[in-house]
Amino acid sequence: MIVIDPQSHVPPFEQLRAGLLAAVASNELAAGQRLPTVRRLAEDLGIAPGTVARAYRELEASEIIETRGRNGTFVSATGDPSRQQVQRAAAAFAEQIRALSFDADEALTLVTAALRGGDTALT
Repeated sequence: MIVIDPQSHVPPFEQLRAGLLAAVASNELAAGQRLPTVRRLAEDLGIAPGTVARAYRELEASEIIETRGRNGTFVSATGDPSRQQVQRAAAAFAEQIRALSFDADEALTLVTAALRGGDTALT
């Protein structure tokens, strides 16, 4: 559940945007799930409809949610775009490893070390 803190230095639209993004990333809001109308969510959260509309616009521009005209607003059917970017990067990396005829297990060890912030130098 998203809570807007009126005392926060973070603007309400950003609190809402971040809350919805976190809910999508955690699958609390599943791909294809319908979101409340702007007016309904504004009423539930005690904020202005324009605030909700701005958060929805920004999430739609990022392809996190999509508006289907009079049918409403939904979590994008394609899922979390950041996950899609990671999948594309992983596929490109795998393709490059194959092209270099590099050992897959050693490549995974290097990636794991890099993600943990460790030394990635070849031994």
